[in-house]
Amino acid sequence: MATLEIYWSFRSPYSYLATDRLMGIKRDYDVNVDFRPVRPIMMREEGFLEQQRPQFVAHFMKDFLREGARLGLPVQWPRPDPVVMDSDLRRAALDQLLMDRLLGLGVAAIDADGGLEFACAAASRIWGGVENWHEGTVLEEAASDAGLKLEALESWVRENPDQITTVIEENEAEQLKHHWGVPLMVLDGEPFFGQDRIEALIWRLDGLGLKRD
Repeated sequence: MATLEIYWSFRSPYSYLATDRLMGIKRDYDVNVDFRPVRPIMMREEGFLEQQRPQFVAHFMKDFLREGARLGLPVQWPRPDPVVMDSDLRRAALDQLLMDRLLGLGVAAIDADGGLEFACAAASRIWGGVENWHEGTVLEEAASDAGLKLEALESWVRENPDQITTVIEENEAEQLKHHWGVPLMVLDGEPFFGQDRIEALIWRLDGLGLKRD
């Protein structure tokens, strides 16, 4: 069976825009999906935003909204942002309680065989317009949509902090063997970077005869 590694970030609108189609691939193709969450790039690369040209942020903010409209998916900047930025908005702050929580839940969901499912359900709330997605029962409902229980995920997170750190570090090291961005799909060693390459990935899957009957 072919293996499809998926490198994915809770803070990437493009990761969110890819999740429905990635779920479709998992459902429709004979592939072993290895879901691998990573930290946002501004947490992985010191000074990432400072190194970008002035046009980068303006284009980014327009592009993901346009892509959401093209794909027929609701999308807007999360409230709150999963990443806390310093006062100059150029660097990630040192303390990242929201992102740490999401990454922990993501790894816990993988352990419960529902990593991509939880990512899809959580991202649809974080990026789909649910205000204060971190409060109340929002993430509990996301876990339920993925066939999981938030209480069980949170218990696993409390009991396995070192494993979470190890998994994320390993994911990021493996990601860099192919690309630095997300979403990144790697099919048996062949990388496809970006949500706009999913059609190319499907083309490759079809060419390999991996579509389920």
